Amino acid sequence: MFRLPLAVAFVVATSPAAWAVDANGAMQAYYDASIAGWATDPVLLDAIAHQNQTTAGYDAATIEAMDQAWRAEVGAPDSPTIDPVVQHPASDFLRARVAESGGTITEIFVMDSVGLNVASSGMTSDYWQGDEEKFSETYGAGAGAMHFSEIEFDESSQSYQAQISFTLTDPATGDPIGAMTVGVNAESLM
Repeated sequence: MFRLPLAVAFVVATSPAAWAVDANGAMQAYYDASIAGWATDPVLLDAIAHQNQTTAGYDAATIEAMDQAWRAEVGAPDSPTIDPVVQHPASDFLRARVAESGGTITEIFVMDSVGLNVASSGMTSDYWQGDEEKFSETYGAGAGAMHFSEIEFDESSQSYQAQISFTLTDPATGDPIGAMTVGVNAESLM
């Protein structure tokens, strides 16, 4: 009689739904302990505010053309769309956070109010994140919103990772100005 409850407990504890709850808790704890403190750094917020001034008037066709240009430049010797993002001083800040994590963080990128990359610790596979949950469920949901992804193999970081995404806000007004995604090595969450 004692075996049935133990077997049921094992199945429940190892089910995908139970693991997802544990992974979400681990991602929230990692955000609270390691990300929240530097996610409000002025170098990031200033970079977003500056880019928002430029991209606020972009229409869907302009965003699509820029995204296509980015995708065409991935791996190319000449990358005039990608270089301003990955060579931005805010990207240096993000690369320093990746290095400081000791392998826990696989990538970080910051998006503006239309979902275009502002800064990135490395090259992403596309420029526009606005059609993905990492943006729509954060910036699109307002201040304080977070999104935890499933664990997946990420082509740009070449690792199994989960992504912690959240809205970034103007510290003076509390209004959303962009979003950030932090890729976390899946093994570090276990």
